[in-house]
Amino acid sequence: MKKTLTILGSINADHVISVPHFAKPGETLTGHHYHIAYGGKGANQAVAAARLSDEHTQVNFIGCIGDDDLGRTMKNAFEQDGINTQFIHQIAHQTTGIAMIQVAASGENSIVISAGANGCLDENIVEQSRSQIEQADLLLMQLETPLPAVIKAAQIAKNNGVKVVLNPAPAQKLPDELLANLNMITPNETEAEILTGVKVTDLESAVKSAEIFHQKGIETVLITLGSKGVFVSHQGQQEIVAGFKVNAVDTTAAGDTFNGAFLIALLDGKPLQDAIRFAHVAAAISVTREGAQPSIPTRAETLDFLKSI
Repeated sequence: MKKTLTILGSINADHVISVPHFAKPGETLTGHHYHIAYGGKGANQAVAAARLSDEHTQVNFIGCIGDDDLGRTMKNAFEQDGINTQFIHQIAHQTTGIAMIQVAASGENSIVISAGANGCLDENIVEQSRSQIEQADLLLMQLETPLPAVIKAAQIAKNNGVKVVLNPAPAQKLPDELLANLNMITPNETEAEILTGVKVTDLESAVKSAEIFHQKGIETVLITLGSKGVFVSHQGQQEIVAGFKVNAVDTTAAGDTFNGAFLIALLDGKPLQDAIRFAHVAAAISVTREGAQPSIPTRAETLDFLKSI
């Protein structure tokens, strides 16, 4: 029987331009390599999960596109990656979401988002998509879509024994009613600080941050630490699992690739540390390539990399 990962989240067309550094107020820069790439945190994570899964895993995606050619083209692309798009809802009189992304020469990125149809992913859409949540093994969500829908989806999942994972990005304060329904949370250092008030700089501060999440009822905490790796706290055990050093070209989808890969590895039955290692490799490959979804590797590429190290 297939394992099922349902992802609820955003769908964006990324307008990407490379710049020597991020523009300062009043500064005009000359950029290069402008292109449009498919993105959105929800979509990126769904694509990562689909490309990194095998025939024993089904990836479902709940999201909203606009009433435009771009949205329809993106939905078709998701289908080509093997994603079940039955509950991607087309919203009349709305545009598909967009993101304006600057990629600096350092590999860092700066992003501005216009929600478009993503802003219509409300509690009614969640209710219409209830079956996709109830029948899943795992539900993965982010925060680029309206919070009430995220809260409702988490409640439905919890009531049906579905494990709930939240990648709390972009960061915002979250109600305890949501946190109490999470099995796992995967912030980066900045997001962890916003949610817990603890500035995460090392193992000791990561432990303090994780304890606050645990007190809210979250069993497993992963804090991504960029090049330092990932801090994990689970059942009283805490450690940093190191990542892999590569020459970064574009980090746009690194976190999303990590999240999608990590949950696929868990559904594969891998132990927590092995699942993190698999996700590290997928994310490392992604940052060596430009764009969001174009940078996400396949399962075969990721397994080949793992064999070579």
